[in-house]
Amino acid sequence: MAVLVIVLLLALILGGAGFVLHVLWWLAMAVLVVWLLGFLFRSVGSGGKRGRWYRW
Repeated sequence: MAVLVIVLLLALILGGAGFVLHVLWWLAMAVLVVWLLGFLFRSVGSGGKRGRWYRW
């Protein structure tokens, strides 16, 4: 009986971790798209040079 409970808990933990990792992959892809769009559409600064689109 204890083995069954341990296996079910392990399956629940690994299933939850897999779901969280899947969501994090989609979040990482969204951040990558925003970064690429910001890189492509950055404004032109003084002197015709493209400025940095980030502030750090």
